[in-house]
Amino acid sequence: MPRTVAALAWIMTDRMPTIFLSHGAPPLVDDQLWVEQLTKWGQDLPKPKAILMVSAHWEAAPVTLGATDPHVPLTYDFGGFPERFYHARYDAPGATDLARRIAAMMPDGQTVRQDPNRRLDHGAYVPLMVMWPNADVPVLQMSLPTMDPDALLKLGERLRPLRDEGVLIIGSGFTTHGLPFLTDWTADAVAPTWSAEFDDWARMRFDAGDVEGLLRFRREAPGMPYAHPTVEHFAPLFVALGASDDPGQIPDQVVDGFWMGLAKRSVQLI
Repeated sequence: MPRTVAALAWIMTDRMPTIFLSHGAPPLVDDQLWVEQLTKWGQDLPKPKAILMVSAHWEAAPVTLGATDPHVPLTYDFGGFPERFYHARYDAPGATDLARRIAAMMPDGQTVRQDPNRRLDHGAYVPLMVMWPNADVPVLQMSLPTMDPDALLKLGERLRPLRDEGVLIIGSGFTTHGLPFLTDWTADAVAPTWSAEFDDWARMRFDAGDVEGLLRFRREAPGMPYAHPTVEHFAPLFVALGASDDPGQIPDQVVDGFWMGLAKRSVQLI
């Protein structure tokens, strides 16, 4: 589905899409192509009333909600970069009402924790700085409570009504994240075989609407375990998938994303 058609569908339904994006490291804000592509994507989207961000870089059980106070510092969860990246700011409004709403949506008896001292990590704020640079949309980060894709799919299904309330649900990770096995870090590097094979496999699963296949990625996807020696960067996809209209009808829902550097793909789910 061309992006322009999808945009018209969003206007007609007043329902926000869901997104899985490859967030990249903080220095990607200096990459002109990445910034141009992500900026355009943000401009093509309807402006959300609030954003719920599920990043690969926050694992905590049970479901934990981050700070709603915009004055809490960002989480600089990285090392080895120039000093200026540790002074980045993204003072988006807190989403207190959204935090209450999510807590109320969880099953009876399920605890939802609050972490008032943890604000957005780089998996959240790096793409947001590019897509909504004015930081004028309330943002709330939610933890990944498990790495079980079936459970994350069900969590996304529970969150789906938020889309009718103007909330954009973003899963932020990577299609492949085999950093220990990368040998060429130059900008024009060719994707390793294990990365290209996993990415092609994932694309075919989307084209076929094969949610069950995606859920079995650890056992069935080529390139494993090199593509994901740990799976936290693929896990946010399943929250976004669960929140989409009907995960079993992917061919009618996926708007093919754009390449953002080496073996990184983003998709929009309607």
